[in-house]
Amino acid sequence: MARIGVDVGGTNTDLVLECAKGVFYHKVPTTLKNQSIGVVEGVQGICRMAGIAPAEVETIVHGTTTATNITIEHNGAECGMITTEGFRDILHIGRHKRPYNFSLHFDVPWQSQPLVKRRNRIAVAERILPPTGEIVTPLDEQAVREACALFRKRGINSVVIGFMFAFLNDAHEVRAKEIVLEELPGAYVTLSSEVAKVMREYERFSTAAMNSYVGPKTAFYLRDLDARLREAGVTSKLRIMQSNGGVSTVDACAKRPIRILMSGPAGGVIGGASEGAMAGEANIITVDIGGTSADISTIPAGGVKIMNPRDTYVSGHPVLTPMIDLVTIGAGGGSVAYIDEAGAFHVGPRSAGSEPGPACYGRGGTEPTVTDAQIVLGRLDPDMALGGDLKLDASLSYKAIEEKIARPMGMTVREAALGIIRIINNNMALAIRSNSVARGIDPREFSIMPFGGAGPLHGVALAEAMSCKDVLVPVAPGITAAVGLLKTDLQYEHTEAVIVELMKAGEAEFARINAAVATLHERVQAELDSDGIPRDQQTITVVAECRYHGQGFELRAAMPEGPVDAGNVQVIADSFHDQHQQDYGYSYRKAEVELITLRAIGSASVRRIEIPTIAATDGSSIDRALMFVRPTTFDDGRTLETPRYDRTKLLAGDRVPGPAVLHQHNATTLVPPGYVAETLDYGNTRIRPIGA
Repeated sequence: MARIGVDVGGTNTDLVLECAKGVFYHKVPTTLKNQSIGVVEGVQGICRMAGIAPAEVETIVHGTTTATNITIEHNGAECGMITTEGFRDILHIGRHKRPYNFSLHFDVPWQSQPLVKRRNRIAVAERILPPTGEIVTPLDEQAVREACALFRKRGINSVVIGFMFAFLNDAHEVRAKEIVLEELPGAYVTLSSEVAKVMREYERFSTAAMNSYVGPKTAFYLRDLDARLREAGVTSKLRIMQSNGGVSTVDACAKRPIRILMSGPAGGVIGGASEGAMAGEANIITVDIGGTSADISTIPAGGVKIMNPRDTYVSGHPVLTPMIDLVTIGAGGGSVAYIDEAGAFHVGPRSAGSEPGPACYGRGGTEPTVTDAQIVLGRLDPDMALGGDLKLDASLSYKAIEEKIARPMGMTVREAALGIIRIINNNMALAIRSNSVARGIDPREFSIMPFGGAGPLHGVALAEAMSCKDVLVPVAPGITAAVGLLKTDLQYEHTEAVIVELMKAGEAEFARINAAVATLHERVQAELDSDGIPRDQQTITVVAECRYHGQGFELRAAMPEGPVDAGNVQVIADSFHDQHQQDYGYSYRKAEVELITLRAIGSASVRRIEIPTIAATDGSSIDRALMFVRPTTFDDGRTLETPRYDRTKLLAGDRVPGPAVLHQHNATTLVPPGYVAETLDYGNTRIRPIGA
């Protein structure tokens, strides 16, 4: 049966199809007004390429930026919030953190762009006390109904319910939800205890608010896509990539869209890790450069890292949901180059996207972009974009750079184009440093892996800037994120707050821990059961999130096998000490360790896409892949006659000396002078200095 991976970016929608006939790749423009239109067109197109009927597709795995874009564009739902009396302003106060300590003009996102406006945050009488979750003030049900009447009057149909200490006892939140649905049938309701059953009221409320803010539009998109696919004859299961690197169902993600806030970039990291394994490299820095943004992640020893909860911010708002550790900046082929009012030269983060796109697209765009600079420098061939499917106009690129950059700056068009490339490369290098050097990782021990439609054009320059040992270009660079979607497992996570000082725990505390573990196991198992996963194919792991007494945040620690008791509780503490030592370089082996949260991770392995190997070189000349020769300008300012090769005609073991350009349908790879590109077993490419 056939499977399709679909990754929607800001400029293009990338697809990969695996079936009995082989592996096929496809790329179509993203339809920004409704991404599902482009997805359906892409699915139909790749099925035609493979010569199969849409009905033969068994599974579609989708990476989407819908929820992310809502947070960036600040166009989510108008939300109402019902919270505990006296705590109406938790979302405004936050943690009293200054994003920029020494700035007098900094912006506080949770205040300037609130997820729930203050006038829509209604406080009601109720109170639950720690540490047992005892109810001391019953829920004022009439006040909840009055809040609903106000929401109805204001046209609000997305409601957040967040009460103090609901992570210990969710009875009041559950009852409030019942009332809201009685008063506002069909409302989108989020409980803080459903999306983040953990301590810290600000982060918990913010997570719930974000879920309701992005929920209605995201749920509509996912269900609309599912319906459009079925109308197009695709009756397959639709799965959605989550921020944690696992996939889930449409229904689960529609209810908890916070799980997919980093859905799009996650597929690229998974795909990059897999491509590294194919090349025999464990230490990889992935740089996914599309039309709008660059997503950067460091993968040490082949392990994809999950971000610490203290760092999981989306558009300035804390969101307590597991996310792959990555950095995203506004740097891509569509990044606009401009001169500001003070005369400074900038590139990005604003992007031309796909509509109107770079000037060379001829769709009305007049601002110069990184893609236009690549055209002017001869690194992109206007008649070869997307294998010739996308015709570009080099004269428009030249005109845009001349009018907007070169003439105002008093430089030649070529100098301006080189400046655009150098600025965007420097921006990306700074982001790579923040995800590697700043965290104690030495890039000299890593291979840099550039992918996305624009990635391989920048790979060598970024490797030089970071002193990486070499460059690895994936088999299908422009489709790598989509390929990653077919290399990940089904995954669900649930949490339960259990606050216990481990070394002082007695029978009562152990009973609480074990009861919570059993509850979590049942919840995760129920979700996997609902997906039709046989019990013998389910894997459920419980981890303990712990801290030293008085610390602000937790680290994950392993749980012992079997029920926790006095004989094995030290396993949790020792695991926490080890993790603390690994993350921070020190630990306090005699200090008290607090268990704060238990997290259950349920997964089910799926069949991974198998990339076929290519034929080994027969010793013949690489001229079999030669297409033509054109002048190309490189970073050192030299313009050289540079051969173009069809990358798909290179065999394993072929070595292409620079200067050279490797063409394929979904991306273009630049090999500067002084470097050599070696084709590896799967058609992937290693670029390193000649003689290295």
